[in-house]
Amino acid sequence: MKSYRYCPALYAVLALCALLPQAAAQDGFPSAPVRLVLGYTPGGSADLVARLLAQKLSSQMNASVVVDNKPGASANIAAEFVVAARPDGHTLLFNTNDIIFRRAFGEALNYDVFKDLAPVSLLASSPQLLFVHPAVPSNTPAEFIAQLKANPGKLAYGSSGTGSLNHLGVLLLLQLNGLSALHVPYKGGALAINDVVGGRTQFAMQSMTAVLPLAKDKRIKVLAVAGLKRSPLLPDVPTFAETVMPGFEIGIWFAVMAPARTPSAVVNRLNSEIAKALQDRDLRSRLEQEGAQVLGTTPEEYGAYLRSELERWNKVIKTAGVKLE
Repeated sequence: MKSYRYCPALYAVLALCALLPQAAAQDGFPSAPVRLVLGYTPGGSADLVARLLAQKLSSQMNASVVVDNKPGASANIAAEFVVAARPDGHTLLFNTNDIIFRRAFGEALNYDVFKDLAPVSLLASSPQLLFVHPAVPSNTPAEFIAQLKANPGKLAYGSSGTGSLNHLGVLLLLQLNGLSALHVPYKGGALAINDVVGGRTQFAMQSMTAVLPLAKDKRIKVLAVAGLKRSPLLPDVPTFAETVMPGFEIGIWFAVMAPARTPSAVVNRLNSEIAKALQDRDLRSRLEQEGAQVLGTTPEEYGAYLRSELERWNKVIKTAGVKLE
């Protein structure tokens, strides 16, 4: 039987060879247009954020970065497309909370978000607003929680549909405070908002952009921002976090992922470019005008966030026994 001796020079050469594909991938990237694949139709909040990011990355990287809308199946069509793409960083997934919600509901998916996709960065979050009909006597988060407590199951709230972010957000608010209310699901956020305005339901949670015009016209009362800091668009409206529920946060978040097995050098390059873009004054201003709060993370931080979000919504869904219709 032959014996082999340790050779430092040989091991150094082998180690260098192992690093060459990573270095080459980084040095030659991007070598083609980069696609941000989006599981939603043009015109929505996710599409807007994706296009703002793509425009900034294009100028930074001196390359073409385009948004590719592939709506359908709760954004799973887009996710499956990216999972099947070549893992070279030229096809990326622009994703939101939906990538976690579908798994939290136990849907049979053709991919595993933790095995088939690689986190790149969390970008921004647009917090939900808790608002009520003007006739509701509560004017603060504390008063509203007290009102719900005094009237168990009597106040009604509308949502964009069972399992939507604004449905689960209210459920979490109720669960954490031992409260109950009547859920009225609608086929879309506009219908849910209209029924609060008309007094047919008493409250709801919805996005900043959907609610802000009505708040300015005093057709609704906004009681709280479900973010960790106040919004510059509603500086006088407190957060749940600063009043009655420290750490409470509900919002639609935006992020970027790549196919699994994308070289770490490419993932890190993308993360670096995104971090740089998020520091741009014009981009930050545009996002804030849409009610979004800029975040930015490392790939590892975004991966940990995904797992924490899955754990959080799993608990909410199982506690309430929510089933998708």
